Parts: sequence; structure tokens; C-alpha cells
Amino acid sequence: MSEPPPRGAERDLFRDTWVRYLGYANEVGEAFRSLVPVSVVWLSYGVSSSYVLADAIDKGKKARDVPSPEAGRSTRVTVAMVDTFVWQALASVAIPGFTINRVCAASLYILGTATRWPLAVRRWTTTALGLLAIPIIIHPIDRSVDFLLDSSLRKLYPSVEKPSSS
Repeated sequence: MSEPPPRGAERDLFRDTWVRYLGYANEVGEAFRSLVPVSVVWLSYGVSSSYVLADAIDKGKKARDVPSPEAGRSTRVTVAMVDTFVWQALASVAIPGFTINRVCAASLYILGTATRWPLAVRRWTTTALGLLAIPIIIHPIDRSVDFLLDSSLRKLYPSVEKPSSS
């Protein structure tokens, strides 16, 4: 979770409260993939994707409400929404979901070839490893997505203030 906002600053519902954890639902779903029906994993992606969409809409509304001449308002709203959506889709859903999926698949495979543990123990161990990996991967992925967007999509934006996505 991000640092708390400075005293007197507006709290961001999607970044500064428990709601932020909804963005991690798909990582939890991926960690439990070996134990639950695949429909539960897809449901976790639905929760995370809903979080991403809601955050993008919220940032668009906030950009719309900034007092300024009407001329640049639609551009500012579009940039805020697109930047937030792309950043969140990559940093909260796609990359971490893929990463946890691969960590769990690799650990299940390795445990299956290197141990004689019962399948249930291997599955629970894989789930535990996936859950333990989540806090480790978050910040490197966030910084990598910042770098990726700064090097690509954000160069396309008109000369407006850089949206704060992370």
C-alpha cells in the first residue's frame, strides 16, 4: 500500500484505503489455483479488473473536476483515465497474475519431482509460496510499469501534468 497522504490531503479511496487490496485479488486467486475450481480464479480476476476500471473512472472524474479552462478538460480526463487504466491493468492484474501463476506452477512441478510429499501437501505448499511471493513482487512490478509507461505511452501525452498512477 502506498504511503499515507500528507495531513490535510484528500484520501484516495483506491490507493489509501483497504479498497486497494481488491487489486490483489487475482494474485490470491492464482496462488490458490491448485486448490480451487478455475471459476474461483476467474472470479478473482473479475474483482481485480473491476477495481482497475473503478480506479480509472475515479481518476477521470477527479481530472474533470479540476478547475481550468474548458479547452483542455477532455484531454486531461482522457489522459488520466487511460494512464490509470493501463498502469493498473499491467501493475495490478496482468504482470502480477502471470508472475504468481508461474511461481506456483514451477513450485508445484519442482515439489513433484524433488519430493515424495503427498499431492495435497505439495498443493498447499505451492499456495503458501504463491501468497508469500505477492508482497515481494509488488514494488518491483510497480516501478517497472512506471518505467515502461514513462518510456512509451506517457511520451504520447500532450504537455499536461504527469498522472500519478502508482
